[in-house]
Amino acid sequence: METKKFYSNGKLLLTGEYVVLDGAKALAIPTKFGQSLEILPAYTNAFHWTSYDKDLSVWFQDEITFEEVVSKIKSEDFSSIKNKLIEILHQAYKQNPSFIDNAKGYEVKTHLTFPRLWGLGTSSTLINNIAQWLEIDAFELLRKSFGGSGYDVACAQTDAPIIYHLEDEKPFFQEVNFNPSFKENIHFVYLNQKQSSSAAIANYLSKNHQLDKTIARISSITNEAITTIEGRDFALLMEKHQAIMSDVLETETVKEKLFPDLKGVVKSLGAWGGDFVMVISKHNPKDYFIERGYTTILSYEEMML
Repeated sequence: METKKFYSNGKLLLTGEYVVLDGAKALAIPTKFGQSLEILPAYTNAFHWTSYDKDLSVWFQDEITFEEVVSKIKSEDFSSIKNKLIEILHQAYKQNPSFIDNAKGYEVKTHLTFPRLWGLGTSSTLINNIAQWLEIDAFELLRKSFGGSGYDVACAQTDAPIIYHLEDEKPFFQEVNFNPSFKENIHFVYLNQKQSSSAAIANYLSKNHQLDKTIARISSITNEAITTIEGRDFALLMEKHQAIMSDVLETETVKEKLFPDLKGVVKSLGAWGGDFVMVISKHNPKDYFIERGYTTILSYEEMML
């Protein structure tokens, strides 16, 4: 077997965080950053797995035996990463058993092109890469292993902005022409802390909201966002989105909490409280954020595919 290599895009969810799980329409964008997967043959009835961060440091390395995958043998002695990998590979095996039944072993290498802590889709890019390799349904693999709405998997396999929603738990998405004329007024700022999306989702689901009105309002904002011509109108839509979700999550907005004096709009992306925020302001906000210790600031052009 020759070396096989796959690549998937990272993602950002501009609208619809959390409520995308309940059927709201969301605007999601693939990023210039992503993750590759390299598969080489080996002969030990196991996966020799090495995961590299952007700086080529190793952030995970272990051996996972075929038996551990087939029988889904997880252990408190294993790292949580190894247990998660066993879960993903076990589900992949259920979808296509031939990659273990007809093989002697593999050496596997994954390479991120963004720092892992940025939260641009370490799991979703891996799941989509595994699905490409084994020619299985990436959405089913995600749903039955990691969980989540699947918008991130859609971004992993699409090279343009998308509108994404779930109907009866099935993913629907279409490419849209979102290329705002005011994109020089949009920046993405990393909040210096990684959020666990699975923990944030569990917390959201535990709240049992009455969401019909909220879903309709967020879907409407998503539809308006892709046709907005003026940066000011887009900023007002994002501000409205933050206010709605602040009520749903019973949490103050990131602007209220961290940046009350900023001239402009700050919108949480994905799990509230970590990862990236989107900043929309007339003036370049870099100095403002650097002074406050937030040094990872990317322009729209630097971030988006």
